[in-house]
Amino acid sequence: MNTKAAELGNLMQAGTDCVGTGLRIKGELSGNEDLLIEGVVQGPIRLAGHKLTVGLSGKLTSDVIAREIIVHGSVTGNLRASERIEIMKNGSVVGDLTTARILIEDGASFRGSIEIDREAAAIPPDQTAQARAATAAGRAQRSKAT
Repeated sequence: MNTKAAELGNLMQAGTDCVGTGLRIKGELSGNEDLLIEGVVQGPIRLAGHKLTVGLSGKLTSDVIAREIIVHGSVTGNLRASERIEIMKNGSVVGDLTTARILIEDGASFRGSIEIDREAAAIPPDQTAQARAATAAGRAQRSKAT
């Protein structure tokens, strides 16, 4: 097994979706699972409670919001993670980072600013989730009143 295949195998874990090397996506991505990107993606990515991994051949031109962001490939755009951002030795990021924790390995490329702010890094809840929660709370209050 070659080294690249072994690294890809380590990146892929149960419950992780993948954008393969032959795929090019232009548009907004959001989801409720961890995501590995080995292809090319242009457009915002929102994985509020999940992990985004940019694989060795991954190329993003995106602003990203996720719980955790790990970069092995290339990213141009701002990254915001509620837990941590890691730029690995082969990774390259051009953009501003906002996170609670950061790791930049020796050999990685980074140009931008870093803001370590545990409270600002918290990902704002989805507007539709807030509306559903408010509706559910209203129903619960009405049920208790009757």
